[in-house]
Amino acid sequence: MGKPTEAAGSVDAAGLRVAIVAARYNESIVEALVGGARAAWQAAGGEARSLRIERVPGAYELPLVAQIIAQRGGYDAIVALGCVIRGDTAHFDFVAGECARGLQQAMLSTGVPVSFGVLTTETVAQAEQRAAPGPGNKGAEALHTAIVMARLLRTL
Repeated sequence: MGKPTEAAGSVDAAGLRVAIVAARYNESIVEALVGGARAAWQAAGGEARSLRIERVPGAYELPLVAQIIAQRGGYDAIVALGCVIRGDTAHFDFVAGECARGLQQAMLSTGVPVSFGVLTTETVAQAEQRAAPGPGNKGAEALHTAIVMARLLRTL
C-alpha cells in the first residue's frame, strides 16, 4: 500500500466520517500507527468529531468490530490498525492471514471500504520503522487509502 497520488483520488477528508479500529497487542507500535492516522486525518481537513477510534484486544479481533461498525452505518470508511510480528510458531500465519481475510470479508459484505493498516513483520525493528512518525508511517497511509476509497465510492 503506497501513498496515493492525486490521480488515485482525493485526500480531502472534509465531510467524511471514518472509524479506526486499533488492536491493543503490540500497543506502542499500534499507538504510533494511530498517531500517524490522526495526523493524516487532520492534515486532510478531517474534523476531530468525525474520526472514531475503537480498541480491540488484538489483530484477530479487528474484522468483527470493523464489520459491525460498517453494518451499523454512518461511516464512509474504516481503518484497521494492528501489528503482528513473526515468532517461532505458526501463530503469526493464523492471526495475520485470518485478520486479512476477515477484513476483506467485512469490506465486501458491507460495501464500506476497510483499509488494511496491519503490520505483518519479521521483527520488532521492522514494525517500529513502519510506525515511525513521518512519510513512511503505515497508519497515515492506511488513513489516506480510506479517504481515497470513500471519495471514489461516492462517485460510483
